[in-house]
Amino acid sequence: MRIGICGLGTVGSGLFNLLESNRAEIERKVGRDIILSQVGCRRDHPDCDLSSTNVTRDIFEVANNPDVDVLVELIGGTDVAKDLVMQAISNGKHIVTANKALIALHGDEVFSAAEQAGVSVHYEAAVAGGIPIVKSIREGLAGNTIEWVAGIINGTTNFILTEMSREGSNRSFDDVLSEAQALGYAEADPTFDVEGIDAAHKLTILAAIAFGVPLNFSAMYTEGISAISADDIKFADELGYCIKHLGIARQSGDGLELRVHPTLVEKDQMLAQVNGVMNAVMVGSDAAGSTMYYGAGAGAGPTASSVMADIIDIARGGKLPDLGFVSLAPTGILAIEKIRCSYYLRLGVVDQAGVMANVSTILSRHRVSIEALIQKDARRGDAQIVILTDEVLESEMLDAISEIESNEAVTSKVSMIRVSNL
Repeated sequence: MRIGICGLGTVGSGLFNLLESNRAEIERKVGRDIILSQVGCRRDHPDCDLSSTNVTRDIFEVANNPDVDVLVELIGGTDVAKDLVMQAISNGKHIVTANKALIALHGDEVFSAAEQAGVSVHYEAAVAGGIPIVKSIREGLAGNTIEWVAGIINGTTNFILTEMSREGSNRSFDDVLSEAQALGYAEADPTFDVEGIDAAHKLTILAAIAFGVPLNFSAMYTEGISAISADDIKFADELGYCIKHLGIARQSGDGLELRVHPTLVEKDQMLAQVNGVMNAVMVGSDAAGSTMYYGAGAGAGPTASSVMADIIDIARGGKLPDLGFVSLAPTGILAIEKIRCSYYLRLGVVDQAGVMANVSTILSRHRVSIEALIQKDARRGDAQIVILTDEVLESEMLDAISEIESNEAVTSKVSMIRVSNL
């Protein structure tokens, strides 16, 4: 089988070297030769010996090359990547990609074109790097009804929250973000990661596989971590929780929840133990119960491993539906105001008698019950109140917060973080 690689950055170079170093083992497992016919890249990679490789600076030459059976798209982005993939499909080539944005935003069009052309599109590396979560849901749990999927699927946000949570750290978001950028874990413009867009792309794909629904990126509720403070980290710890940035897809009687946001997770839960730049995805299903998949979510080696697994699937002759099901069943996506969960609230108040009673009355009026409460000593006439609520409809929680913030004794905006209810 003849492959063409487009893009020789971190993942592309990792794939090139993985194929070179493990070629004998890979070919033993598939029972046929894997030939690298051509590489399309803007510039050579210093870690790759391309002396005996057909290299072109025009990636569309790879898409049009009759000696390429499988095009591996590793250039990133959406516009050029989409044109490249569609051109390759029109020429009868299978596609392997690590491009989560391409799949989340244009997957329906790409898959439709692939079906008409009689080729397949594989994308294991687009979600959670080296963790084989797509295959696990699509194949390993194929006999189950999936009830929910939840995961830490962005290493940058997990690194930042981990460092902010280290004992005695008391570090701000901005401080740790600067460190993440210096270490290469965050881009110069970190918006894509820290505001949850990257995780939302990945959850869009996972939800489509798990629940057999169309790709719904535009319906995703997305919230980042830039508003998380050292105080939130400290108070969550006192209440027995840590804060993680989760992607959550859950089927309920009212519809499908699709949400990415900071979440309080109890310290004894498995996801609470996932630190640094590592990723983890938990899946709840009727027969297998709760299972967790843990590993490196990015990097040359882990991501190249997933890309190679897809190439091997094609080489073995496996032709699975692109999203792991035959038909896409439309389903209602719940607006974030319609979900039910518990909440963490933090607010500043004037240190005077009756303030806590007023806050409690407002919450009660909106059917919000208090599960736990922390009130810190006054500082310059102000006090901090932290509340953990029982489960309530989010619209009622938001109405209560609006009324609390209008109270003259409240000196700050209310910080609200959802609590894991998986």
